[in-house]
Amino acid sequence: MGAAMCKLSEKVGQHVRRKSTGCKYACHAACRNKVSLDCHPVSQDRLNNNSAPLHDVEKEREQRREFSTEEIRQKIEAYNSMTKDHLKMTLGSSSEYTGFIKVLMDLRRPVTVRGGHKGATVSEEAFYLPQEVNMILHISSNTTARQVVVALLGKFKVVDNPAKYALYKRCRRDEQVYVCKLAEVECPLFLRLLAGPDPDSLSLVLREQQTGEVMWDAFSIPELRNFLLILDKEEQEQKEALVRRYKLYRNRLEEALRQHRGPPHRV
Repeated sequence: MGAAMCKLSEKVGQHVRRKSTGCKYACHAACRNKVSLDCHPVSQDRLNNNSAPLHDVEKEREQRREFSTEEIRQKIEAYNSMTKDHLKMTLGSSSEYTGFIKVLMDLRRPVTVRGGHKGATVSEEAFYLPQEVNMILHISSNTTARQVVVALLGKFKVVDNPAKYALYKRCRRDEQVYVCKLAEVECPLFLRLLAGPDPDSLSLVLREQQTGEVMWDAFSIPELRNFLLILDKEEQEQKEALVRRYKLYRNRLEEALRQHRGPPHRV
């Protein structure tokens, strides 16, 4: 199996396995019990609606249907009456509407940012963005998750490939927190309208891609060299562990043979 990224420990390794066949989330075996997913892999029971909770089925059905202008107006009025932060939505002359979304920046790895000019070239610097920072964007109902990612990176002048990042939705249900990646064509403002302003029902998070396989073409040459060093180190550690393991077996076998033979006879 090729190298993959454990999304809990943020380490690249050869011994990472997939926890989910639905969203391809990958992690070390030791990390499996620390991860909760809400990706709902498709199964025959799911297709027959025998195992999916009723409220989830109804919510997905509502997200797939198209609303009339009057239905959208009613939902916007209900949303605006419940919001407490004055980030309201506005219905335009057509069925398109605009509003604000909050996105939590949760980037664990350093990003490359465009700096000032040094002669004829533009300098680039890599550093960690502050975590747990909420960014507010004003978008329309037609703005996609991909466009939101690009806009957020642009606010920080991040020059990394946008394909390295994705927008995730997070919700709290029965004292559990579930996270699921949005498709690039999904519209976050529409999801916000359906969920209402309560962040427990829906919150948006920007994170690194959490696919099962690493997207190598999205990384720079220095980053790829870094990964090679990490893999070499992990390979050496595995070799040393195997040598210690079989050396211990050999010592135990030799000790058992000596005990079986008994003490040497004197002539």
